[in-house]
Amino acid sequence: MHSLTAVRTCVRIDGVRWDGQKLEAEPQQALPGLPGLVRSVRTPEFADVVFHEVRAKSVLNGVPGSSLPFSWTVNPYRGCSHACTYCLAGDTPILMGNGRTKPLAELREGDEIYGTELVGNYRRYKLTTVLAHWETRKTAYRLTLEDGTSVVASGDHRFLTDRGWKHVTGETAGVGRRPHLTTGNKLMGTGAFVEQPSVTDDYRRGYLRGMVDDETEFHIPLADIEAMERTQEYLDYFGVREGRGFLHQVRELAHWQIAPNPDWLKGFLAGAFDYLGTCSRSILRMSTRNATVLEAICLALKHFHFDFAIEELRRRRGVRVVRLRGGLRENLRFFHTVDPAITRKRDIDGVAIKSKQPLGVVSVEPLGEMTLYDISTGTADFIANGIVSHNCFARKTHSYLDLDTGKDFDNQLIVKVNAGEVLSRQLRSTRWKQEHVALGTNTDPYQRAEGRYALMPGIIEALTASRTPFSILTKGTLLARDLPLLTAAAEVVPVGIAVSLALMDRDLHKSLEPGTPTPAARLDLVRKVREAGLPCGVFVAPVLPELTDSAEQLDFLLEQIAAAGATGVTVLPLHLRPGAKEWFAAWLRREHPDLVETYRYLYGNRSYVDKRYRARLAARVVPLIEKHGLAPRGRSTDAVTGVPGDDDGVWPDGSLPVGVPAPRVDQEQLTLL
Repeated sequence: MHSLTAVRTCVRIDGVRWDGQKLEAEPQQALPGLPGLVRSVRTPEFADVVFHEVRAKSVLNGVPGSSLPFSWTVNPYRGCSHACTYCLAGDTPILMGNGRTKPLAELREGDEIYGTELVGNYRRYKLTTVLAHWETRKTAYRLTLEDGTSVVASGDHRFLTDRGWKHVTGETAGVGRRPHLTTGNKLMGTGAFVEQPSVTDDYRRGYLRGMVDDETEFHIPLADIEAMERTQEYLDYFGVREGRGFLHQVRELAHWQIAPNPDWLKGFLAGAFDYLGTCSRSILRMSTRNATVLEAICLALKHFHFDFAIEELRRRRGVRVVRLRGGLRENLRFFHTVDPAITRKRDIDGVAIKSKQPLGVVSVEPLGEMTLYDISTGTADFIANGIVSHNCFARKTHSYLDLDTGKDFDNQLIVKVNAGEVLSRQLRSTRWKQEHVALGTNTDPYQRAEGRYALMPGIIEALTASRTPFSILTKGTLLARDLPLLTAAAEVVPVGIAVSLALMDRDLHKSLEPGTPTPAARLDLVRKVREAGLPCGVFVAPVLPELTDSAEQLDFLLEQIAAAGATGVTVLPLHLRPGAKEWFAAWLRREHPDLVETYRYLYGNRSYVDKRYRARLAARVVPLIEKHGLAPRGRSTDAVTGVPGDDDGVWPDGSLPVGVPAPRVDQEQLTLL
């Protein structure tokens, strides 16, 4: 048996190891509360990534539940250096959960804001929470829309158009090809938010006037505590106390102005809405019997160019209603212009996004490098200056990861620099039972950063020394670097290796999996693994109905996989979780509109494809697998085609399982974005 130590000295590390004394790296502010943090750095090679080097206390993670073919995982990285970064200028106003706005730079983890969700055929506003917040420096672009809306964002940022999500910049061909904004694309949302009012003395006086519907008496409102507290705050500000002369003082403050200025008018409308207004089903109304108040409301609305109608309530004689026209866009403009106190009346949760505004793209102009900010949310999006704005998709699909709040998945990368050392200590425990350990179930252990940190050699040594069987799933060709170590390990313990490969079509690969190793490169990795004498399975996933599922396409792909020497395959049809389904539907409408109805029929509101399709796929795939000598041993037909069945989790050559259950592979390791 080869000496693992000797083998490791022969392994060529791709790139130079990072050394604290030699690395010329730009310091980056550490993430607060991150246990074991050694330092946070940025380097030119990874310009958009901040590496937070930590000394972990544990790297061996138990997997809850008993339905998976493995019970333990090791993940040396939290996050992935392959992922994209989405970011905006710090002064971009974000729609908060209370209906107000706040600059992006001032947001904090835990803040409640609005995102969106797809419900049936409509996208609707949905309350969500800020999970992470960070800053970076990138080349920025100014996006200008035909209604005057302007947003400053990185080229990687994506906005929702009427034809799906699109990056700010991109290419129409080559490696940089991706859906991106062009002149005329129409964005979804309400358009630019207006600036919220300053609280001046005139604003306070106007608000108090709006809270009085009858000049003969004044009552501090009790029904809504926010209006009550604001009213009391303003009375205290002016030194008005209840008691003798109270009403006289209020009338002096809250008198009608002959020529009110804008601040007074904003305050008056805010008070009138808090006292007299409602907003239900996106219809904003203010009702009163007082003709003077009604006239004042109309004059104030006209001053700010609001369109409205006056209606008579049949059931309440003498009551007249001022109804704002223009839907959600004008409602938000009203709320932000005057800032009522009562937040429950500003609730838009569940309201459909019906973009009838002139939000066509006029220009995308480069601005040079600048500081930008981004957030992660529970809905994977947020509302930036009235436009539906995307944050990293992986934050939703990888929410099960052991990532601390505030650690961004794609550009805040947690590196467990002592992973090998800690794992070795954990595996020496007398309680360790040498159970199977799976690598690559959460994040790819052979992502780009591994070329610099080289954590996997130490992990492989620790597993081997403790006689722990293990498996690796990857699409990173960097695994070839460690083949000498893996070969030596396989002489001591069972080792399983699998490579994910979805298709052979180069154009489709660039469209669906940009930034990942090419199919040819992954096949070459399979060859190298097999030449090293190790078993290597292939996950053919995701199979796309009507795009990559023809007998000819599958036959050719399996032929290439067999020629590369793969020991078995698992074929998985496309799985569309919420979020992935939305993106894929937009891509399908843009690239293959003739297939939209087919996919709607096959998936409906489900994440998994129709069972009948899976059965047809199995009938097509099984003979091809047998034809190319890739038939499994000890596994059911269902397991080979991604259909739930009696999969015993054994690789085709009888080795231990790769450690990734079929229903989860495509959503964790096969990047569609």
